[in-house]
Amino acid sequence: MSIADNQVVQFHYTLRHGEELIETSAGKDPATYLHGHGNVIPGLEKAMEGKAVGDEFEVTVACADAYGERHEDRTQQMPIKHLQGAKRWKAGMVAMVKTDQGMRQVTIIKAGLKHATVDLNHPLSGKDLTFNIQIVDAREGTNDEIAHGHSHGVGGHHH
Repeated sequence: MSIADNQVVQFHYTLRHGEELIETSAGKDPATYLHGHGNVIPGLEKAMEGKAVGDEFEVTVACADAYGERHEDRTQQMPIKHLQGAKRWKAGMVAMVKTDQGMRQVTIIKAGLKHATVDLNHPLSGKDLTFNIQIVDAREGTNDEIAHGHSHGVGGHHH
């Protein structure tokens, strides 16, 4: 079965930027997503199109098709109490912040007692990313998954 829209795909991955290892699913449950619904970065979803269970491949996704270009003017000062993920903050740490569009990652530039200056760019923005992919499973999405726009169950969204 070739991967196409409305299929739930499970895959293992190793993500690198140049020689730097960013993340891997090795030793964990595979990642799961509903194809064609924007649940993974656009360049990776495009690379998965037409692949099949058992396929292993490497793809480099340009930053424009991943987390976008960096914008140096995207900084903001905010109260420390809005930062989630740690009790004490230092420059370079990544925090989660609740926004009108849901949770988003920010990087601490400078932390004071009550306020922090944060970089609103995604931590991987401006980076070309290389994925090593192994497709583990693919199946048709259920009507509920398609209606909700994401996969359910192990590795997917849980309601």
